[in-house]
Amino acid sequence: MKPRFDPATEIQNFLVFGEFGDVNPSICDSSTYTFLSVAKMEEVFEHELEGCFLYSRHWNPTNRYLAAALARMEDGEAAQVMASGMAAISTTLLQLCSAGDEIVSGRTIYGGSYALLGNLLPRFGITTRFVDLGDPAAVRAAMTDRTRVLYCESLSNPLLEVADIPALAGIAHACGARLVVDNTFSPLILSPLRLGADVVVHSMTKFINGTSDCVAGCVVSTHDFIASLNDINRGPSMLFGPVLDSIRAANILKNLHSLHVRMMRHSGNALHLAERFADRGLPVHYPGLAAHPQHALLARLMNPGYGCGGILALDVGSKELADRLMLRLQEEKVGYLAVSLGYFKTLFSAPGHSTSSEIPAEERARIGMGDGLIRFSVGLDNDIGRTWQTIRGILDEPQVI
Repeated sequence: MKPRFDPATEIQNFLVFGEFGDVNPSICDSSTYTFLSVAKMEEVFEHELEGCFLYSRHWNPTNRYLAAALARMEDGEAAQVMASGMAAISTTLLQLCSAGDEIVSGRTIYGGSYALLGNLLPRFGITTRFVDLGDPAAVRAAMTDRTRVLYCESLSNPLLEVADIPALAGIAHACGARLVVDNTFSPLILSPLRLGADVVVHSMTKFINGTSDCVAGCVVSTHDFIASLNDINRGPSMLFGPVLDSIRAANILKNLHSLHVRMMRHSGNALHLAERFADRGLPVHYPGLAAHPQHALLARLMNPGYGCGGILALDVGSKELADRLMLRLQEEKVGYLAVSLGYFKTLFSAPGHSTSSEIPAEERARIGMGDGLIRFSVGLDNDIGRTWQTIRGILDEPQVI
């Protein structure tokens, strides 16, 4: 394992000036670029040249700035920004896998990722085995000579299981496979590449952007892997064209510089609520609690100073109770009944009937994702104690829980 580093400092030290000395880099709002010679255009079409741009499906300067900052944040060699988190995941997997190949994945993952792995990729001859990543023997047993990818989420959605990334990397590499980690729930908190992962993906829609006003994703890895995504003849990013708009990229780059402040507040507020839910005897999933099964593992792997994340899950026992509680929380302005996460206001939803609905009901039941489970993306409340008093009042109401 590499020595620890401070990802927020890496971001803060990434300085790019605009063309007139502006403190924010200039936005390149162009789809295509001019050349002073035919020969130079032909050369750029064949391979990348520093400082030269051809067409914004390849690259544009604004997207490169954001990609460079993300690479520093994750301690990777290079990054690619894309139009969504699912674009980042799908292009990564299609670059690493071909017809006849296999993927081994954690069984508790985002519903869209589950549907991609379980429903869409089999149409292209790529199959997936879903396993309990907390059982190393089960993971090893699932790996075959056709396995090309071991896929996990650093903190799983929505049950907040912590992936033992160094152990999973060891299993993957012993079988000649790559470890791909979705780090959407834990930017800054975990640095998967430093822990042995080969590729890291994010939905930047969530914490990285933080304002719920755009959809975006990224891939961070080696120079060679990012170049392979953009190969003009075979690269899935190049040929599928999931391009992130340059204006959105510029906005995300600005928001990235406050990510460390936001993650500390999200984490502190989530821990406060998780502790109080637990004190009431309610089943709560949050890796910052000492009772969480992987609390010690997260403490060993995490970068210090950013807490344990802004997501918690609360099981109130039934869909009826979950629906009633969420509506009352919205009525009392605790937050919004909405999917997604990382917003400055708390968001809550029942994943079994929203973001995890793609997972079959019997599988959800087997892994402990009941109909009464509520996922909270805890906001940036200035006085989380006051927020808890409101929540406690709702919980004490007759027939709420």
